Amino acid sequence: MIKFHDIADGDPVLDHSRLLKAMENAFEYAAAHGGIGLTQIKAFNRKFAHWMADHSPWPQYHTDELMRLNKVLNEWDVPHAMVVHDLMTVAKFGRHTKGKFQVSKKAQDLASQRGAFFAKISETYLFEYSHARNARSEFTAPGNWDIFLNIINVEAEQGLTEAHLVKTLYGLEKRAHVIDREYYDHAGFIFTHVLQPLSWIGFLEETSDGGRLTDRTYWKTPLWRACLQLETDGMVDVPHRH
Repeated sequence: MIKFHDIADGDPVLDHSRLLKAMENAFEYAAAHGGIGLTQIKAFNRKFAHWMADHSPWPQYHTDELMRLNKVLNEWDVPHAMVVHDLMTVAKFGRHTKGKFQVSKKAQDLASQRGAFFAKISETYLFEYSHARNARSEFTAPGNWDIFLNIINVEAEQGLTEAHLVKTLYGLEKRAHVIDREYYDHAGFIFTHVLQPLSWIGFLEETSDGGRLTDRTYWKTPLWRACLQLETDGMVDVPHRH
C-alpha cells in the first residue's frame, strides 16, 4: 500500500516538483486573465501555450527551444501545457465554459495550501492520469505503481538507469549494436509510464553524461523521501524528517 505523508505548505522540498510549479503558473495565469482561453476544439489557446513555454520550469520546454521545431506553439507543442490541461480536467479543478477554462473556487482555495495542492496533483498524475497520452506506441508492460515505486525505492539508492530497471522488472538486457524490439518496447513503456512521470512530479531527478534519454541516471529527491511511505523502506536508509 502506497501512502503519502503530508507536506507543510512552506516546506522547500516542494520546489523539487516542476509539475507543481507548472500548475501554479497556470492558476496564476487564469486568475490574472479571467480564465484560460480555449480554441474551437477546447484546447488551451496559443497565447496561453506560449506563455507557459515562456515560464517553463523545464529548460528543454522553454520557448527558445520549442520554437526551433515549431512556427507557432499550440497546446500539444508545449508538453507541460497539455499535461496541465489534462490534469485540470481529471482532477476537476474547473470547467470549460464560454470559450475559457474557468478554475473553480474550490480549486483556488486548494492551491493556496501548497502541500495539499501537491498531494492532489501527484496522486491524480500518478494514479488517475493516462500516461499513454504521451506514448509513442500502444505497447503496455506488466506492473503497477506499487511494484514500480517499491523497486525503484531500493534500486535508485545508488542511481538507477532505464536499462537497469528494465532488466530488474522484465529480465531484458540492452545489447550493443542490436535492435531488440522487445527490449525497446519495454524501455519505452518504462520511460513514458514510470520514469518521466516520477521526474515531472519531483520524486526523481536526472543526471546525464550524454544527450540521449537512455544515458540518464535517476536519483531519488528529498521530496521522494519526505512524501512516500513504502513497504521497502526497511530495505533502505530512510532519514527521519523533523
